[in-house]
Amino acid sequence: MFKIGCHLSISNGFLRAAKEIVSIGGNTYQYFSRNPQGGASKPWNQTDFLNFKEYAKENGIEILLCHAPYTLNAASKTPETREFASMIFKDDLAKLEAFGNALYNFHPGSHTGQGVEIGTDEIVEILNDVLYEEMTTTVLLETMSGKGSEIGRSFEEIANIINRVKLNNKLGVCLDTCHVFSAGYDIVNNLDEVLDEFDKIIGLDRLKAIHLNDSKMPFASNKDRHEKIGYGTIGLEAIINIINHPKLKHLPFYLETPNELNGYKEEIELLKNNWRS
Repeated sequence: MFKIGCHLSISNGFLRAAKEIVSIGGNTYQYFSRNPQGGASKPWNQTDFLNFKEYAKENGIEILLCHAPYTLNAASKTPETREFASMIFKDDLAKLEAFGNALYNFHPGSHTGQGVEIGTDEIVEILNDVLYEEMTTTVLLETMSGKGSEIGRSFEEIANIINRVKLNNKLGVCLDTCHVFSAGYDIVNNLDEVLDEFDKIIGLDRLKAIHLNDSKMPFASNKDRHEKIGYGTIGLEAIINIINHPKLKHLPFYLETPNELNGYKEEIELLKNNWRS
């Protein structure tokens, strides 16, 4: 089954978002755990959640991807920012256990001038603190474009974090097509080679989800500017190759393109028409 969806708000509840994704032809969706530019989260509504679970089962929604807020920066040189990141991690991971086997995606972080090595040390320290043996959620590090002081611009940087975390069986990766293309991985002309490199350095068994985006910026620009599917420098043909690649097609794909609901509906329909079972 082709697992395709987009980013939706859950401000009106999980059930409302689930009905929205079904209405536009999708069967999964991504949501922010809380205000993406802040730290506040809405109180948990157990009735809404139980209604969502029933609706999801009836409509083939098997998995959701929860995205941490952008304000979570585990690599920061500021102790208060790292404490804030740890608090969000613990709170979000506790809530996600209600789903069972959930996915939780976060940006590795920005080292804010202290360097990749020290920033990586900070990320590893926080992950070692917040991950625990009994958890069922898989925490995903997102591949980044490499702008500014971002960590995670290369497969090596991602692997270096994973390999140093004690409970790294709880970790996976979310590959963002716009980000890796901007970081210098040529998924347009050399997709097989990029996946072979990913497998060698990280392991394809850790790849759990894909952010499916075109890019406004040229190859290897280190700029994070998402574009609608088929309107950017990656292009429709390459996107179709990605969703049909035998090593990728089983994964859930999440659109983060600059769209409203109707635009997502058109993209989902386009992609479903070009996915080969």
